[in-house]
Amino acid sequence: MSRPTENDAISLADLSATHRDLLWILSQAGPSESGLLHHALTDYYTDRIDQTRVRDSLEELIEHDLVTKQAHDTTEYRLTESGRRALAARQAWQAGTHNVSGGHE
Repeated sequence: MSRPTENDAISLADLSATHRDLLWILSQAGPSESGLLHHALTDYYTDRIDQTRVRDSLEELIEHDLVTKQAHDTTEYRLTESGRRALAARQAWQAGTHNVSGGHE
């Protein structure tokens, strides 16, 4: 699979809440192992979340070039620059500071 270009950048609106929450956790915690990410999600969600679902979601984020995976003694996930930009754009949208053109009054 080829890497996405900036023009192909995915909007976080196209991702599931789990994907967005994983990105948010990584932005706050920094590079993390999947077990720590799973623990953070289970502390937040009221429904049970499976470890396999977390790993699959992380792999999908890697495919979108929002997260990278580095394996040393353990496997560590971290945000890419694209991931940071996507989170910043989402935060701007949530804060109402995004640039809207062609909107209705």
